[in-house]
Amino acid sequence: MTFFQQLSALSSKDADDRHLHQRNEGARAVVSEGQLDYVVEKGGNNAEESYQEASGAPVETSSPLGYAVGPVTIIFLNLSKMVGTGVYSTPASILRNTGSVGLSLIYWVLGFLAAASSLAIYLEYASYFPSRSGSEVVYLEQAFPRPIYFWPTTFAVQSVLLSFSSSNAIVMAQYLYRIAGATPSAWALKGVAIACYTLAYLCVLFHTRFSYGLSNAIGIVKLITLAFVAITGLVVLGGHTRVQEPTANFQDAFEGTTNSGYGLVNAMVKIIFSYAGYENAFNVVNEVKNPVKSLKWNASISLSIVTVLYILANVAYFAAVPKADLIEGNQVAASLFFQNVFGSGGAAKGLNFLVALSAFGNLLVVLIGQSRLIRECGR
Repeated sequence: MTFFQQLSALSSKDADDRHLHQRNEGARAVVSEGQLDYVVEKGGNNAEESYQEASGAPVETSSPLGYAVGPVTIIFLNLSKMVGTGVYSTPASILRNTGSVGLSLIYWVLGFLAAASSLAIYLEYASYFPSRSGSEVVYLEQAFPRPIYFWPTTFAVQSVLLSFSSSNAIVMAQYLYRIAGATPSAWALKGVAIACYTLAYLCVLFHTRFSYGLSNAIGIVKLITLAFVAITGLVVLGGHTRVQEPTANFQDAFEGTTNSGYGLVNAMVKIIFSYAGYENAFNVVNEVKNPVKSLKWNASISLSIVTVLYILANVAYFAAVPKADLIEGNQVAASLFFQNVFGSGGAAKGLNFLVALSAFGNLLVVLIGQSRLIRECGR
């Protein structure tokens, strides 16, 4: 039996048989196991009391960041991080690495299964620590409490040195230049990307409720945009657009499937990256009322919605863009789709802007989550 299973049984009458000793220190119940002490604490988010290792950061009985995270915010915190630039920029790369349309679609399903499995683990940890924001920081701190402060410190160093969202900022800049019909130099592209990232940072810095409200608003636009791409793809398949032979890529769908282990593994890494974000709401658990129930339902809903739209969006790309053009398109798969369906006029430029806005929303929610992680490291 794991230690966490032991903790869940502490309220039963056979706790003494598990060699756990409980006493009271002031107002806090303390459970000792070997050289470790576990305290009973309760936050202000209506979650049940929970046990956590005493050397870790204490539970905040009243969150200084408030309790503004409801079901809608949970869904869009996850959805906005998942739907950044991955579904718009990586389908061509996935196709190139897998070699065939059929296998690339199967990979998007496998990505869902991997994300759902990981989500189940996050839900289990959230049920153990329902009043602590910071997800991975807290879970590592509590799973490996010795040496004291080792994991929070290590995570803080990793966050500063290795965590970044440069890829989303750069893709956003690429789409902005594509709207303008210009070809930027390398430094010009980097400059616009830095400006985009800075704007997202200032939005998060300005006000907590404002950042959540802006995140939800952009999330709704992102959801509508991706749904529009998916529905348009079905219209293309029906033969009601300017696209010629929309089913060509689906005939002999597994033709060209690669036998390269490198290509298959590389494709899976990119698929996992595209689904990254299903865990984002776990960074703000202490700001959620009744977090266990809310996260169980709404995090699952967000992942399910994104999976369906991801698969339909890929179908749309394959229906509208020839396989060879899609592979050569690299990071502008969505732009090729818009151009082939709507031409290069105002409609395509407007849809390119929506993709750029999607990338901005991703930057915003990533910064919201990262700020809670780093704050928990400091605590």
